[in-house]
Amino acid sequence: MPVYKFTVNGKPREADVEAEMPLLWVLRDVLDEKGPKFGCGIAQCGACSVHVNGELVRACSVPVSAVAGKRVLTIEGLEQNGKLHPVQQAWIDHQVPQCGYCQSGQIMAAVALLKKKPNPSDRDIDEAMTNLCRCGTYARIRPAIHAAARGAKSATATPAVKKG
Repeated sequence: MPVYKFTVNGKPREADVEAEMPLLWVLRDVLDEKGPKFGCGIAQCGACSVHVNGELVRACSVPVSAVAGKRVLTIEGLEQNGKLHPVQQAWIDHQVPQCGYCQSGQIMAAVALLKKKPNPSDRDIDEAMTNLCRCGTYARIRPAIHAAARGAKSATATPAVKKG
Protein backbone atom coordinates (compact mmCIF):
# COMPACT_ATOMS: atom_id res chain seq x y z
CA MET A 1 0.00 0.00 0.00
CA PRO A 2 1.19 3.52 -0.68
CA VAL A 3 1.75 5.99 2.13
CA TYR A 4 -0.27 9.19 1.76
CA LYS A 5 1.22 12.32 3.29
CA PHE A 6 -0.80 15.43 4.03
CA THR A 7 -1.29 18.02 6.76
CA VAL A 8 -4.08 17.73 9.33
CA ASN A 9 -4.77 20.73 11.54
CA GLY A 10 -1.33 22.14 10.81
CA LYS A 11 0.60 18.94 11.54
CA PRO A 12 2.24 16.66 8.97
CA ARG A 13 0.50 13.29 8.96
CA GLU A 14 0.68 10.13 6.91
CA ALA A 15 -1.50 7.10 6.36
CA ASP A 16 -0.51 3.72 4.98
CA VAL A 17 -3.91 2.79 3.55
CA GLU A 18 -5.60 1.85 0.29
CA ALA A 19 -5.98 4.74 -2.18
CA GLU A 20 -9.77 4.56 -2.22
CA MET A 21 -10.22 4.61 1.57
CA PRO A 22 -12.49 7.57 2.38
CA LEU A 23 -10.77 10.49 4.09
CA LEU A 24 -13.35 10.23 6.88
CA TRP A 25 -12.14 6.77 7.88
CA VAL A 26 -8.51 7.80 7.65
CA LEU A 27 -9.17 10.77 9.91
CA ARG A 28 -11.22 8.84 12.46
CA ASP A 29 -9.74 5.34 12.44
CA VAL A 30 -6.12 5.90 11.45
CA LEU A 31 -5.32 9.41 12.72
CA ASP A 32 -7.73 9.49 15.70
CA GLU A 33 -9.42 12.76 14.69
CA LYS A 34 -12.92 12.08 15.99
CA GLY A 35 -14.58 15.43 15.16
CA PRO A 36 -15.83 14.50 11.69
CA LYS A 37 -18.72 12.06 12.10
CA PHE A 38 -20.17 9.33 9.90
CA GLY A 39 -23.75 10.13 9.04
CA CYS A 40 -24.84 8.82 5.67
CA GLY A 41 -21.76 7.77 3.70
CA ILE A 42 -23.07 9.36 0.49
CA ALA A 43 -22.12 13.04 1.02
CA GLN A 44 -25.67 14.13 1.76
CA CYS A 45 -25.84 14.90 5.48
CA GLY A 46 -22.59 16.82 6.07
CA ALA A 47 -21.72 15.34 9.48
CA CYS A 48 -18.28 14.52 8.05
CA SER A 49 -17.56 18.04 6.71
CA VAL A 50 -13.94 19.19 6.77
CA HIS A 51 -11.88 21.70 4.80
CA VAL A 52 -9.32 20.55 2.22
CA ASN A 53 -7.02 23.36 1.10
CA GLY A 54 -9.60 25.80 2.42
CA GLU A 55 -12.60 24.28 0.64
CA LEU A 56 -15.50 22.56 2.39
CA VAL A 57 -15.74 18.86 1.50
CA ARG A 58 -17.69 15.86 2.69
CA ALA A 59 -14.93 13.55 3.92
CA CYS A 60 -17.01 10.39 3.48
CA SER A 61 -16.88 10.79 -0.30
CA VAL A 62 -13.26 11.92 -0.78
CA PRO A 63 -10.65 9.18 -1.22
CA VAL A 64 -7.49 9.69 0.79
CA SER A 65 -5.49 9.65 -2.47
CA ALA A 66 -7.21 12.95 -3.39
CA VAL A 67 -5.74 14.77 -0.39
CA ALA A 68 -2.11 13.73 -0.77
CA GLY A 69 0.05 16.81 -0.24
CA LYS A 70 -2.93 18.94 0.81
CA ARG A 71 -4.05 20.67 4.02
CA VAL A 72 -6.99 19.18 5.92
CA LEU A 73 -8.74 21.13 8.65
CA THR A 74 -11.14 19.44 11.05
CA ILE A 75 -13.09 20.98 13.92
CA GLU A 76 -10.20 20.03 16.21
CA GLY A 77 -8.01 22.52 14.32
CA LEU A 78 -10.28 25.56 14.63
CA GLU A 79 -9.10 26.52 18.10
CA GLN A 80 -6.06 28.79 17.83
CA ASN A 81 -3.72 29.69 20.68
CA GLY A 82 -6.23 28.52 23.27
CA LYS A 83 -9.09 30.57 21.80
CA LEU A 84 -12.20 29.14 20.26
CA HIS A 85 -13.05 30.14 16.70
CA PRO A 86 -15.84 32.76 16.67
CA VAL A 87 -18.21 30.17 15.17
CA GLN A 88 -17.50 27.73 17.99
CA GLN A 89 -18.12 30.48 20.54
CA ALA A 90 -21.35 31.52 18.82
CA TRP A 91 -22.53 27.89 18.87
CA ILE A 92 -22.02 27.86 22.64
CA ASP A 93 -23.53 31.30 23.22
CA HIS A 94 -26.64 30.45 21.17
CA GLN A 95 -26.92 26.92 22.53
CA VAL A 96 -27.12 25.54 19.01
CA PRO A 97 -26.52 21.82 19.63
CA GLN A 98 -29.22 19.55 20.86
CA CYS A 99 -27.79 16.04 20.54
CA GLY A 100 -24.65 17.53 18.96
CA TYR A 101 -23.86 14.70 16.55
CA CYS A 102 -23.96 16.79 13.36
CA GLN A 103 -22.61 19.96 14.88
CA SER A 104 -18.92 19.60 13.98
CA GLY A 105 -19.99 19.41 10.32
CA GLN A 106 -22.39 22.33 10.80
CA ILE A 107 -19.61 24.42 12.34
CA MET A 108 -17.18 23.57 9.53
CA ALA A 109 -19.83 24.59 6.97
CA ALA A 110 -20.44 27.87 8.82
CA VAL A 111 -16.70 28.61 8.97
CA ALA A 112 -16.46 28.01 5.20
CA LEU A 113 -19.43 30.32 4.60
CA LEU A 114 -17.94 33.13 6.69
CA LYS A 115 -14.63 32.77 4.89
CA LYS A 116 -16.39 33.42 1.58
CA LYS A 117 -18.99 35.88 2.87
CA PRO A 118 -17.88 37.59 6.09
CA ASN A 119 -21.26 39.30 6.52
CA PRO A 120 -23.78 36.80 5.11
CA SER A 121 -27.45 37.53 4.56
CA ASP A 122 -30.13 35.13 5.76
CA ARG A 123 -30.40 33.88 2.18
CA ASP A 124 -26.62 33.28 2.01
CA ILE A 125 -26.86 31.22 5.19
CA ASP A 126 -29.84 29.24 3.96
CA GLU A 127 -28.08 28.46 0.67
CA ALA A 128 -24.74 27.53 2.25
CA MET A 129 -25.93 25.51 5.22
CA THR A 130 -26.97 22.29 3.52
CA ASN A 131 -25.94 19.97 6.35
CA LEU A 132 -28.75 17.97 7.90
CA CYS A 133 -29.73 18.08 11.57
CA ARG A 134 -32.19 15.48 12.81
CA CYS A 135 -32.82 17.52 15.95
CA GLY A 136 -33.85 20.58 13.93
CA THR A 137 -31.43 23.14 15.36
CA TYR A 138 -31.72 25.28 12.22
CA ALA A 139 -33.55 28.06 14.06
CA ARG A 140 -30.49 28.59 16.29
CA ILE A 141 -27.90 28.16 13.54
CA ARG A 142 -28.77 31.32 11.60
CA PRO A 143 -28.50 33.69 14.62
CA ALA A 144 -25.28 31.96 15.68
CA ILE A 145 -23.74 32.54 12.26
CA HIS A 146 -24.71 36.22 12.36
CA ALA A 147 -23.19 36.48 15.84
CA ALA A 148 -20.02 34.73 14.66
CA ALA A 149 -19.76 37.19 11.79
CA ARG A 150 -19.85 40.03 14.31
CA GLY A 151 -17.51 38.13 16.67
CA ALA A 152 -14.98 37.40 13.95
CA LYS A 153 -14.76 41.13 13.28
CA SER A 154 -14.28 41.97 16.95
CA ALA A 155 -12.16 38.90 17.74
CA THR A 156 -13.99 38.16 20.96
CA ALA A 157 -13.17 34.49 21.19
CA THR A 158 -12.89 33.04 24.67
CA PRO A 159 -10.36 30.58 26.03
CA ALA A 160 -11.06 26.98 25.06
CA VAL A 161 -12.01 24.61 27.81
CA LYS A 162 -9.52 21.76 28.08
CA LYS A 163 -10.82 18.28 28.79
CA GLY A 164 -9.39 16.03 31.41
